[in-house]
Amino acid sequence: MKSDLSTSAAPLKGVGGPLRSSEPVRIVPAPSPAVVLLEEAADLLVVHLDFPAALQTCERAWQSLANGALADEPTGTSSEVKCSLCVVGIQALAEMDRWREVLSWVLQYYQIPEKLPPKVLELCVLLYSKMQEPGAMLEAANVWLQDPDNLGLPEYRTLAELHLHRVLLPLGYLSEAEKLVVGPAAFSEEQRLDALQAISTARQQQKHEHSHSEENQKLNQEGSFSNKFLSLLMLLRRLWDSTVSHFFALPFRKSLLAALILCLLVVRFDPASPSSLPILCKLAQIFHWIREAMFSSFYQLPIHD
Repeated sequence: MKSDLSTSAAPLKGVGGPLRSSEPVRIVPAPSPAVVLLEEAADLLVVHLDFPAALQTCERAWQSLANGALADEPTGTSSEVKCSLCVVGIQALAEMDRWREVLSWVLQYYQIPEKLPPKVLELCVLLYSKMQEPGAMLEAANVWLQDPDNLGLPEYRTLAELHLHRVLLPLGYLSEAEKLVVGPAAFSEEQRLDALQAISTARQQQKHEHSHSEENQKLNQEGSFSNKFLSLLMLLRRLWDSTVSHFFALPFRKSLLAALILCLLVVRFDPASPSSLPILCKLAQIFHWIREAMFSSFYQLPIHD
């Protein structure tokens, strides 16, 4: 009997030493290649901070899953390994500042948003919301929440509330937010009241911003009109200055002739009429005074002894 026990325990000496007769024989299955790669990727991410290597290891693990490495494992184990690989890959991409690639990287393995694990969808929503790009998750989150297979999941309400506060409200999609709140099985009564209050506050803020934007637009239009009017006045002033300077630059006789023609056009009197003679004499006298005032420095009075 002793020889039989020693013979049966001999192959297991290298694993845990010789077994006693009271210890049951336990056969521990070797971990699958995908699980080994998952542990390696997590170690590279957390311990070594080698993010590119961690991402490559996750992709190798996904490749091994595609080859049926977990075919003999329970369904729950396979789903947990896939979800964990996505979590590690998302964190590695975020650390490398490649967060814009997260959603496409995840969907290349799950194909459609409806099949994303709740934990993976939550990480994606939080990541894009933190990076001020909630619109990237709008369609994927809507599709996931509308899928009937996801309604019964325990994480559904949490994800619906997260989608409301992190995606819909920041984007101003208030009608879609109300539909989500009043939808079936989305929120509890307390969550529904809080959500409706948040939507009401967002709507008031949106109206205030809209009115403020209209006021700014009106002020800008008025300012633009004022600027155009001032520009027109400046242009007229420049034209007037140019005309006056050009007028005074002409010889005196030409100036007198131009003034006479202007009077003829404006006043419309007949120079041949006797009644027009005083006006012409007065005009000639005015130009004579102007001429003396302008050119007095060029003429010198004769000196008599």
